[in-house]
Amino acid sequence: MANTSRAIVREAIHRRIRRKVKGSSERPRLAVYRSLNHIYAQVVDDLNGQTIVSASTTEKDLRGTTGGNLEAARRIGKVIAERALEKGIASVVFDRGGYLYHGRVKALTDAARAAGLNKDEAVAAVEVEAEPEAVEEKPRKKKEKQSKEK
Repeated sequence: MANTSRAIVREAIHRRIRRKVKGSSERPRLAVYRSLNHIYAQVVDDLNGQTIVSASTTEKDLRGTTGGNLEAARRIGKVIAERALEKGIASVVFDRGGYLYHGRVKALTDAARAAGLNKDEAVAAVEVEAEPEAVEEKPRKKKEKQSKEK
């Protein structure tokens, strides 16, 4: 029987992602964790096992009315990018932490890209949005009902 606990399923997905995503000194990992009330982000060098920079809505400077909404995620994304750029990190590997790339997780990464992290990805995303492909549909043939002749 399949496991129905969200937390256990998310942890399994996160382990599967972590097998593929590794942070290095040149390109560390931007890990995201979200709870109901807060969102956390940290830039981690996996080779040395060190957190380089971090930001969360539990910090006094970044605390707003609530930490569990899109505005807070954008705020954290901007701050984590600024702190990473101060440390000389311009490019990171994104680790969504087993969460869907949607909502607060997407808002955080988009804000980080807008603030200067992974500039090449931000440019590529704008180009993709600017050039939607024109898809031509073939005209459909109406199916004629065949009368049954007996």
